[in-house]
Amino acid sequence: MVTFLSGGTGTPKLLRGADAVFPPAETTVVCNTGDDVELGGHLVCPDVDTVLFLGGDELDLDTWWGIADDSTVTDDELHRLAAAAGLDDGPRYLPDERQTAGREIARWRRFSGVAEFMLIGDRDRAVHLTRTSLLDEGRSLTAVTRTLADAFDTPWEILPMSDDPVASIVHTPDGPMHFQEFWVGREGEPTVESVEFRGGADATATDAVLTGLSEPVVVGPSNPITSIGPMLAVDGIADALRETPVVAVSPFVEDHVFSGPAGKLMAAEGYEPSTAGVAEAYDFADAFVLDDEDGTDLDRPVVRTDTRLDTEVDARRVAEACREALEVVS
Repeated sequence: MVTFLSGGTGTPKLLRGADAVFPPAETTVVCNTGDDVELGGHLVCPDVDTVLFLGGDELDLDTWWGIADDSTVTDDELHRLAAAAGLDDGPRYLPDERQTAGREIARWRRFSGVAEFMLIGDRDRAVHLTRTSLLDEGRSLTAVTRTLADAFDTPWEILPMSDDPVASIVHTPDGPMHFQEFWVGREGEPTVESVEFRGGADATATDAVLTGLSEPVVVGPSNPITSIGPMLAVDGIADALRETPVVAVSPFVEDHVFSGPAGKLMAAEGYEPSTAGVAEAYDFADAFVLDDEDGTDLDRPVVRTDTRLDTEVDARRVAEACREALEVVS
């Protein structure tokens, strides 16, 4: 048995070729939900959905977001209507008092659907509508995620990190903004002063997550701050990671990040934007998988390989290195 911590695209790219190394029936994937937003009344769970769509062979592998070959009729019409009506496009937050009213799971991350700032395909939207409706019927996010995983026939057990709301808030000179505004709406351009995981202190890990974390854990090459950080903010997760063998794949080659805003966000939180900084942030990790070209000297066991994840063959190679590292520390 093994459990992956997943956020963004790093861990999904690793999962893409991991089945031959880690049997899917014995694999759990715990997903970040700090990136979730309520958009036009529908709860969108980007990191959960990436794994759902990947497992169901539906993921758009060009963007690593949404469903492949999805139509965008509704999104197109939303933008046409807004332009015709003279409505400004997004990100458009709902009023402050609406951020905490209504669905608890959507707190601090509610956006208007007028000229929506995230591209949502038509089939993708059906997933969000179904998720939100099941939540409104009284089911937990964990239960709803399992229902959707069954619908997509995903091979792994997929779990949200918590059934409680946690919102990744990026503080900038222009004020606080949800991570999706920072990354999607503003293309990661604002200066980052700090990152807050709002609600983390009040959120708890579910029994299902804690059961998953009692098995050996692989932390994929996801963003340490906004993909893995929200999980560590949830009560019970960091403690569980300290009690089980953990192998982490660095998203850096020394001080060069493969993709995304990890370097910028790590620097804002006081970590060196490098493999050494990742090791400092992951004090719970027992071993690391580093790239062949990464000469960083760590105080824990290291397995080196080519850590590119461009193809399934690449992913299998990195997964095999993860298995080798787990064998060292288990």
